[in-house]
Parts: sequence; structure tokens; C-alpha cells
Amino acid sequence: MSKSSNKNIKFYNKYLISAFKKKHQKQDNFVSLVFLILKICFSLLALISLIKLGYSSKVRLTRLKEIQESFSYENYRYNVLTSRFDDLLSAEGEQRFMKDQDQMISRDIIRVIWR
Repeated sequence: MSKSSNKNIKFYNKYLISAFKKKHQKQDNFVSLVFLILKICFSLLALISLIKLGYSSKVRLTRLKEIQESFSYENYRYNVLTSRFDDLLSAEGEQRFMKDQDQMISRDIIRVIWR
């Protein structure tokens, strides 16, 4: 009996060990698959975030460039108007101001020049 029980124990040990190894291998494969899916999800999330960040930066730089151009134009206009105002307040500035005015007078209007 001891020989048959030893055979039975060896058979069960082999069977149980191989079943345990298969079960353990399945668990390892499942865990590896879950981690692979998580890595793919995080990689996609990072890629989408980088794309959104790049687009937002592009929009921001475009708006900043528009603001800079607008500021430069307004600064130029301010300098021109400041110099014209300074000329107006200088000696005989009123006469220069009147000469600088480009006025279109239609034919039906009488033009009066004050001197």
C-alpha cells in the first residue's frame, strides 16, 4: 500500500504542481495584460495632453503677436499725433495746422478764407 500511495502522492504532486504552475502563469499573463493596457492608456493620455498643450501655445503666441502688432501701430499713431499737437502749440502752429488739413470742398459750397 505504501508503494501505491507513494505513486498516488507523486501523481497528485505532479498534477497539482503543473495545475498550480498553469494557474500562476495565467495570473501573470493577466497582470501583464492589465499593466500593458494601463501603459497604453497613460501614453495616449500624455500624447493627447501634449497635442492640446501645443495647440494652446500656438493660439496664445498668435494672440500675443496680434497684440504686439496692435500696440506697435497704436504707439506709432500716438507719436504722430503727439508731434502734430506739439506743432500746433508752437509758434504759428495754427497756420501749419490749417495747411495740413486736406479738405474736399464740393463745387456747390462757397469757400471762405479768413486772414
